[in-house]
Amino acid sequence: MSHPHAQSAPSEPTILMKEGWHCLHLYYAVNQAVLNEIPEHKRASGREALLQILDQNRAGAPARIQTSVTSGHKADLGLMIMDPNPLVIDGIRQSIRASDLGTALEPVYSFVSISEVSEYVPTLAQYGERLKAEGTPADSPAFAVKLKAYEDREVHMKKQRLYPDFPAWPVVCFYPMNKIRHPLANWYDQPYSRRMEMMTEHGKSGMKFGGKVSQLITASTGLDDWEWGVTLWAKEPAFIKEIVYTMRFDEASAKYAEFGPFYVGYIMSPADALQHVKV
Repeated sequence: MSHPHAQSAPSEPTILMKEGWHCLHLYYAVNQAVLNEIPEHKRASGREALLQILDQNRAGAPARIQTSVTSGHKADLGLMIMDPNPLVIDGIRQSIRASDLGTALEPVYSFVSISEVSEYVPTLAQYGERLKAEGTPADSPAFAVKLKAYEDREVHMKKQRLYPDFPAWPVVCFYPMNKIRHPLANWYDQPYSRRMEMMTEHGKSGMKFGGKVSQLITASTGLDDWEWGVTLWAKEPAFIKEIVYTMRFDEASAKYAEFGPFYVGYIMSPADALQHVKV
């Protein structure tokens, strides 16, 4: 019989994620002057090495890796990589650096984060309370049906937030963000119930874009210079503008959000991306 005050054995130290994945957004610019100095045979071997490094199906590949070409001058090539092990992710970066094209590919931006289930996603009990507050009696058939439907969705939502599948859509946008700590608009001064209310409004705005935009929020507090990273995939470029513009009118965004740089890209296979950036 265990002692009533006995503590469970501490877990072993680890760099692995026990729930969710590590995430890295990585952006490269092609240094044309350096590229011009690389002999063609080394450029060819470098391309082959990059294709192997970025192959999602190779042995030892990270759980997720996506390649895109970046619009504008901020970068040429974009990578989004996720895995339980951060060293598997970092292995991509180090392998690119050590390849024959490594000197010509300069990292210009990176963002380190982890996947999470937001504290503002209602639990089953919280959703039930919301249904009652909206006028659905707890003893009604409608209440039971809605609660069961949410329970089924919650399982899928949690999995997609922690272990996301990347949609096969052509447009990707990434940006970091914070919640503001201004004396007149301090998110962290607000009680949880008020923050939950604002985030519920924010979520309803985003749901209007179902089938057009898919969103993944990763947490970076303590891991990078911002608190969250936002990745958006869209069926069309205009949908990116529409969702960001629409959601900025929500109080959680209009009053409390601060945004970093935006990186917009177009998803391609590694071979097509390398051909597009002419390396």
